[in-house]
Amino acid sequence: MKRTSFRSIAAPAIATAAVLSLAACGASNENASGDAGANITGDINGGGASSQEKAQEAWAVGFQGKNAEAVVNYQSIGSGDGRKRFIEGGTLFAGTDSYLKDDEGELSAAKERCGGTDPIEVPAYISPIAVIYNVDIEGLKLSGDTIAQIFDGKIKTWNDPAIAADNEGVELPSTKITPVHRSDDSGTTKNFTDYLGKATKSWSHEAEDAWPAKGGLGAEGTSGVVSAVKNAKGAIGYADASQTGDLKQVAVKVGESYVDPSAKAAAKVIAVSPRVEGRPDVDMAVDVDRTTTEEGTYPIILASYLVACQQYDSAEDAEKTKAYLSYVLSEEGQDTAAKEAGSAQLDAETRDAALAIVDKIAAK
Repeated sequence: MKRTSFRSIAAPAIATAAVLSLAACGASNENASGDAGANITGDINGGGASSQEKAQEAWAVGFQGKNAEAVVNYQSIGSGDGRKRFIEGGTLFAGTDSYLKDDEGELSAAKERCGGTDPIEVPAYISPIAVIYNVDIEGLKLSGDTIAQIFDGKIKTWNDPAIAADNEGVELPSTKITPVHRSDDSGTTKNFTDYLGKATKSWSHEAEDAWPAKGGLGAEGTSGVVSAVKNAKGAIGYADASQTGDLKQVAVKVGESYVDPSAKAAAKVIAVSPRVEGRPDVDMAVDVDRTTTEEGTYPIILASYLVACQQYDSAEDAEKTKAYLSYVLSEEGQDTAAKEAGSAQLDAETRDAALAIVDKIAAK
């Protein structure tokens, strides 16, 4: 578990040009983020998806530039634990890579926590999930079916004929493949397995926050998966593309082309994806189109949400939560995350709709 707070971020070691520029940007454009320009004080506690970690660090710095007495504390504990802690009342907001589950009682439990009002759920962070690998192959290309068979333990070496078919003319080593997956409940896992189930014919498992297949190597959190792949020759894993460091990334087959993970390609998928049916008006959950063959799209993405209440017990909690989420969703906040975390910015229509929902936050 990792804890991000502005006080820890603001230590001397982090006084880099990038951070200073973020703070300056926050101080110079107060009107760009609505309520974020208010004089907010005290702790704003949240937690959840580790995919949001870099973005949350950047958002904390930008928000602090406007509100010197406020401290954002974000714990990277995974989407599942983030939703659970929010429902239990342990945080003001949650970050999650998979939306609240109606069939498992999360929506109703969150509604009870929020005083009988439907919880707010808005997209804040959109990013490709990269398939990362550690083997001496440059420019690796893989189809969805090949990826599914690798992670299901059916393809065991890097010179397998299925991999060769995607990489014609490339000399492949006989190195053993070590698939790495998340050991904790993770929205990244749910999005990855959702892609495997919908876009391939080789995956028979349900989309789950918990890794559903047997075998492979488990690692906790995004950083754990990245570290495990980096330290094991022949390993392959999946992680938010912005946090993979210098690891190589697979170009995934979409239609007849192979597409590298990028913010632009991820944003194109969201643009062609419908809202989930039957959700409350304050819920913007998206049913990601994993099977699109539109040119330039990359369907292995996560749409990471912020979950909050419409009503809080105290005016102070309502004001703090509304102000911070307003900053995150603002044009400035989205630009900050794009620059510092490599995420795709929300389009103007989606951003305005999300801000209108956050504007409903108030005290009981």
